[in-house]
Amino acid sequence: MSAAASSPSSSSATKRLEGEVALVTGGATGIGEAIVRLFREHGAKVCIADIQDEAGRQLRDALGGGDVAMFVHCDVTVEEDVSAAVDAVAERFGALDVMVNNAGVTGSKVADIRDVDLAEARRVFDINAGSIVSLASVASVGGGMGPHAYTASKHAVAGLTKSVAAELGRHGVRVNCVSPYAVPTALAMPHLSQGAHADDALKDFLAFVGGEANLKGVDLMPRDVAEAVLYLASDEARYVSALNLVVDGGFTAVNNAMKQFED
Repeated sequence: MSAAASSPSSSSATKRLEGEVALVTGGATGIGEAIVRLFREHGAKVCIADIQDEAGRQLRDALGGGDVAMFVHCDVTVEEDVSAAVDAVAERFGALDVMVNNAGVTGSKVADIRDVDLAEARRVFDINAGSIVSLASVASVGGGMGPHAYTASKHAVAGLTKSVAAELGRHGVRVNCVSPYAVPTALAMPHLSQGAHADDALKDFLAFVGGEANLKGVDLMPRDVAEAVLYLASDEARYVSALNLVVDGGFTAVNNAMKQFED
């Protein structure tokens, strides 16, 4: 049986987001693309919000465009861009049921947890959506994977999720986040070459994170993270809120500092 055939999503006849409308920031590539594709498989109309215009439009067209998929240019660090993206979804599809905050940056844009504007982030969350899912990382719950800047911003997302869930619960809005272990994406591998050496870079990345992983024999891929997001966005999680769903194969459950003493 193929991996696709054994997927819990593809093996199910039920479309878990039928009739829903979803906005996915950073949806053009990587984990965001996997989320967008999986949401469409499950019947959702999707808006891809990203600064990568060409990739976003190509994905929109691949999904059929028109009445089921759209692309908007959106820099999530610009409040007006986020507001415009939400308005565009409402105008095109008439509703916004699910928002996935996936877009992220590495480097010096966020140098320290104190530099994260929580008030600005709160305004991004505060929309009329039934389910909000954000992407954090295992670094936000201990473990230390990834650059310091990414760790700080993602830690803020995990913490903010709980407080916003408390605020928006009275409006029937669920707020959760997913914290995965290292996933092979262009964001995680900024030096991944596009071309002849790309496969080698991917193998090297998987070998490195696999060596550090707790769960052996399985490589965490974007689709795996998308499956977790799908669950939180669906009615199957209709009473789940303020959850940080850790998708790390038990990485944060062990004392990784003691690995140096293992045989």
